[in-house]
Amino acid sequence: MEFNSEGLQLWPCQMRHFDAYLLWGAEIHLVLLSLYQATGRGSSCPPPVAGLLRCYSMKFCPFAQRACIILAAKDIKVLLGKVPSIELDGQVMIESRVICDYLDEAYPSPPLYPSDPWKKGHDRMLMELFNKVSPAIYKVYYARGDQKLVSQGLDDIRAGLDPLEAELKERNTKYFFGETPGMLDYMIWPWMERLPVVRKFAAEDTLPEDQFPKLVSLSID
Repeated sequence: MEFNSEGLQLWPCQMRHFDAYLLWGAEIHLVLLSLYQATGRGSSCPPPVAGLLRCYSMKFCPFAQRACIILAAKDIKVLLGKVPSIELDGQVMIESRVICDYLDEAYPSPPLYPSDPWKKGHDRMLMELFNKVSPAIYKVYYARGDQKLVSQGLDDIRAGLDPLEAELKERNTKYFFGETPGMLDYMIWPWMERLPVVRKFAAEDTLPEDQFPKLVSLSID
């Protein structure tokens, strides 16, 4: 094994640069597997490490990115494989929201939900309202020039963003969680950072500043 300048444990000769974007400089001790190691002909599964989480991810999947964001936010020691799913002592858990809620309960510091049960439920409700954004984005991606589908997709995206913009304006905070990001911020971020790409398919700004000034200013560093 070797260590790079950030102190991350690497598999010699097989490390690919694309895995690094998931880390965002967090002080997490990771074993990063290249795509070849994970899926190459004759590749073998690295042995489990007792008591250490293993996270299976994929570069372009926003759902997998959710789990990786929470791992980074909580500075959880984890083996990062290649989706999302996590494995601990032979047990496997899937689904991004389920994984993220588990991580928040199993690793309570820092907390990512409001302590008030009603506010916590309200944040979860907003996540559900935001769920229409993801399929709408893919509708635009795969419209193949069909302007009717593009228009429908854009309408659905904006319908999913409207309640979040109104909520963030009412809270009058930098993030939904306050001055630091919380679970709601992290759950919507993988799609927020992909919205500018929709412009390439729709030739139209999906996040106009005059309509969504608070969401436009939202940034997870």
